[in-house]
Amino acid sequence: MATNFNPQQGAGNGAAAVEQTLSKINPEKKEGKVARAIEEQTAKIPSDLFLWTAVGAIAVSLGLQIAGGKHKSLFFGQWVAPFLLLGIYNKLVKLEGHDKA
Repeated sequence: MATNFNPQQGAGNGAAAVEQTLSKINPEKKEGKVARAIEEQTAKIPSDLFLWTAVGAIAVSLGLQIAGGKHKSLFFGQWVAPFLLLGIYNKLVKLEGHDKA
Protein backbone atom coordinates (compact mmCIF):
# COMPACT_ATOMS: atom_id res chain seq x y z
CA MET A 1 0.00 0.00 0.00
CA ALA A 2 1.62 3.23 -1.11
CA THR A 3 1.06 6.43 0.82
CA ASN A 4 1.77 9.96 -0.26
CA PHE A 5 4.03 10.93 2.63
CA ASN A 6 5.88 14.17 2.07
CA PRO A 7 8.67 14.79 4.63
CA GLN A 8 8.50 18.52 3.89
CA GLN A 9 4.83 18.65 4.81
CA GLY A 10 4.47 20.09 8.28
CA ALA A 11 8.19 20.68 8.60
CA GLY A 12 7.64 22.56 11.86
CA ASN A 13 5.50 19.77 13.28
CA GLY A 14 6.83 16.39 12.18
CA ALA A 15 4.71 14.51 14.72
CA ALA A 16 1.51 15.89 13.18
CA ALA A 17 2.63 14.79 9.71
CA VAL A 18 3.38 11.29 10.96
CA GLU A 19 0.05 11.11 12.80
CA GLN A 20 -1.77 12.21 9.65
CA THR A 21 -0.02 9.53 7.60
CA LEU A 22 -0.73 6.84 10.19
CA SER A 23 -4.38 7.89 10.26
CA LYS A 24 -4.56 7.15 6.54
CA ILE A 25 -2.99 3.72 7.02
CA ASN A 26 -5.08 2.69 10.05
CA PRO A 27 -8.04 5.09 10.35
CA GLU A 28 -9.67 3.16 13.21
CA LYS A 29 -6.40 3.22 15.21
CA LYS A 30 -6.92 -0.34 16.42
CA GLU A 31 -4.42 -3.10 17.01
CA GLY A 32 -4.51 -6.28 14.99
CA LYS A 33 -5.40 -9.71 16.32
CA VAL A 34 -1.77 -10.77 16.81
CA ALA A 35 -0.83 -7.62 18.77
CA ARG A 36 -3.93 -7.97 20.92
CA ALA A 37 -3.12 -11.61 21.72
CA ILE A 38 0.49 -10.75 22.57
CA GLU A 39 -0.61 -7.89 24.83
CA GLU A 40 -3.08 -10.11 26.68
CA GLN A 41 -0.38 -12.67 27.42
CA THR A 42 2.33 -10.08 28.17
CA ALA A 43 0.14 -8.30 30.72
CA LYS A 44 0.07 -11.50 32.81
CA ILE A 45 3.85 -11.42 33.38
CA PRO A 46 5.04 -9.47 36.44
CA SER A 47 7.19 -6.46 35.54
CA ASP A 48 9.79 -7.45 38.14
CA LEU A 49 10.61 -10.55 36.11
CA PHE A 50 12.13 -8.47 33.32
CA LEU A 51 14.14 -6.32 35.73
CA TRP A 52 15.56 -9.31 37.60
CA THR A 53 16.31 -11.12 34.34
CA ALA A 54 18.30 -8.07 33.18
CA VAL A 55 20.15 -7.95 36.51
CA GLY A 56 20.86 -11.68 36.17
CA ALA A 57 22.26 -11.16 32.67
CA ILE A 58 24.52 -8.42 34.06
CA ALA A 59 25.74 -10.75 36.82
CA VAL A 60 26.40 -13.61 34.39
CA SER A 61 28.20 -11.25 32.03
CA LEU A 62 30.35 -9.87 34.84
CA GLY A 63 31.16 -13.36 36.10
CA LEU A 64 32.17 -14.54 32.64
CA GLN A 65 34.28 -11.41 32.12
CA ILE A 66 36.13 -12.04 35.39
CA ALA A 67 36.58 -15.71 34.46
CA GLY A 68 38.14 -14.71 31.14
CA GLY A 69 35.26 -15.61 28.83
CA LYS A 70 35.19 -12.35 26.92
CA HIS A 71 33.00 -13.48 24.02
CA LYS A 72 30.49 -15.26 26.26
CA SER A 73 30.44 -12.20 28.51
CA LEU A 74 29.56 -9.96 25.57
CA PHE A 75 26.84 -12.36 24.46
CA PHE A 76 25.09 -12.28 27.84
CA GLY A 77 25.73 -8.55 28.27
CA GLN A 78 23.89 -7.79 25.05
CA TRP A 79 20.69 -9.31 26.46
CA VAL A 80 20.35 -6.67 29.19
CA ALA A 81 18.83 -3.95 26.98
CA PRO A 82 16.24 -6.23 25.31
CA PHE A 83 15.08 -7.49 28.73
CA LEU A 84 14.68 -3.92 29.97
CA LEU A 85 12.82 -2.92 26.79
CA LEU A 86 10.48 -5.88 27.20
CA GLY A 87 9.86 -4.71 30.75
CA ILE A 88 8.93 -1.24 29.48
CA TYR A 89 6.61 -2.79 26.90
CA ASN A 90 5.06 -4.93 29.63
CA LYS A 91 4.45 -1.87 31.82
CA LEU A 92 2.94 0.11 28.93
CA VAL A 93 0.56 -2.72 28.11
CA LYS A 94 -0.57 -2.83 31.73
CA LEU A 95 -1.05 0.93 31.95
CA GLU A 96 -2.50 1.65 28.53
CA GLY A 97 -3.78 -1.64 27.21
CA HIS A 98 -4.65 -2.21 23.60
CA ASP A 99 -6.99 0.11 21.75
CA LYS A 100 -7.42 2.41 24.74
CA ALA A 101 -9.00 5.64 23.58
